[in-house]
Amino acid sequence: MAVYTDLKEEALKDFLSLYEVGELRFFAGIAEGIENSNFLVETTRSRFILTLFEKRMDPAELPWFLGLMAHLAEQGITCPEPVVARDGVALRHLAGRPAIMVSFLEGRSLNEATPEACEQVGRHLARLHEAGRSYREERANALAPAGWVELFSRCTDGGDDRVAALIAETETALTSIVKAWPAADSLPRGQIHADLFMDNVFFDEGRLSGIIDFYFACTDFLAYDLAICLNAWCFEQDRHYRQDMAEALLRGYEQVRPLTVAEREALPLLCQGAAMRFLLTRLYDWVHTPAGALVTRKDPWAYQRRLLHFRKVSHV
Repeated sequence: MAVYTDLKEEALKDFLSLYEVGELRFFAGIAEGIENSNFLVETTRSRFILTLFEKRMDPAELPWFLGLMAHLAEQGITCPEPVVARDGVALRHLAGRPAIMVSFLEGRSLNEATPEACEQVGRHLARLHEAGRSYREERANALAPAGWVELFSRCTDGGDDRVAALIAETETALTSIVKAWPAADSLPRGQIHADLFMDNVFFDEGRLSGIIDFYFACTDFLAYDLAICLNAWCFEQDRHYRQDMAEALLRGYEQVRPLTVAEREALPLLCQGAAMRFLLTRLYDWVHTPAGALVTRKDPWAYQRRLLHFRKVSHV
């Protein structure tokens, strides 16, 4: 469960008194998510999501994320909107942690992707990219190729023979991908979500109703964000590539923002990079999570299979 910090009712009531949100009715921890402590908060006026940021988040970066979410909401993107207190400040402290409240979005994530859902995701991702153009402040992607190399260097000293084989195969692919990665000025860049998995997209009666969890957002190739979605949405049961879903995702995206020729040509490599990024973060957790820890490790081999697929194709 993604609640790492206990929250006392009286402390929450004092926190809410800083806002014009009414009186507390109830609150409850939210199981989804792995990085921070999240709570559903209902008051006499509305519902909100309260997030307490844990130690893995650099508090100095939070204003950038909050600014991006507020900007996107102003541009008509349905995403969590930071709630400001009476003094106009959104970022505060609660229970010894940096804390924010954001608006509550209706809907829930899908259990399985469909071509219709993929087309909506593509369309909304392109709208997000277009809306982000006017958010000028940049944030470097800490999990770009240089970050992959550094992360890989911390994954090579643990695990069994199966893990050792995965590490050896990953090293060869990593060297190839980093060497071929596009130059910084070769593709359109902007603000990207960088983590648009199924659990970060809400649907309500078949209609995409919101995008959440912007805490991996950064400034990078726009088509790389699309490559992350192709990895996240277009593999059935983590194994079989669904060309129909990929085509739907791309079709929806290009209804709003047509890809350049250079982006189209780079997509297979960008998809390899997206697979590598999630393979490595999963591999790191697989190697470093102690035996018996109350954490479900995510399978890095699922992204090895994605990586092998994209290394074999010339187009997506």
